[in-house]
Amino acid sequence: MKKIAVSGYKSYELGIFQENDIKVGFIKSALKKRLLQLIEEGLEWVLLSGQLGVELWAAQSVQELQADGWNIQLGVIPPFENQESRWSDEMKMIYEEVCAVADFCQPLYKGEYKGPYQFKARDKWLIDKTDGCLLLLDEENPASVRFFHEEAKKTRSRKNYEIMLITPFDLDEIVQEIQMNDPDFWT
Repeated sequence: MKKIAVSGYKSYELGIFQENDIKVGFIKSALKKRLLQLIEEGLEWVLLSGQLGVELWAAQSVQELQADGWNIQLGVIPPFENQESRWSDEMKMIYEEVCAVADFCQPLYKGEYKGPYQFKARDKWLIDKTDGCLLLLDEENPASVRFFHEEAKKTRSRKNYEIMLITPFDLDEIVQEIQMNDPDFWT
């Protein structure tokens, strides 16, 4: 796979309301671990829409990998201009930083939000332009990521499209790994 889309829950769907929440670090660690495996197998591009939560954390994870010398490109394709207009100032700043240093950043539609069809078009576009996707998803509680997942499953039935999941079990493993490697955990 040369290009993947990344998506998942919005931060509030995970009960995360501050960027310094410890859960953000665990999620970013899980994303980086999976992305590193894919980069070593030839991944060149990560595409996402930059929505709050998993997508922004994935973008930050890609940028951290780039800073560590990994050869990976980031494309941010929001569904429309100013998707961040109703976000908190902190989240707007994070989004703007991500877009400023992304290798490619351009909205799918010119202009502001017009309707839910823009989100459907975003999902289809991201899936059409990639070889697979990486989703943070608990299939028992899919929340809004279910729409992307359903579209990806439709595509998988028509062509060879790989759907990779980071599950709650994967997150538990990451938490255990981090705790095991923390000398303060044992004291």
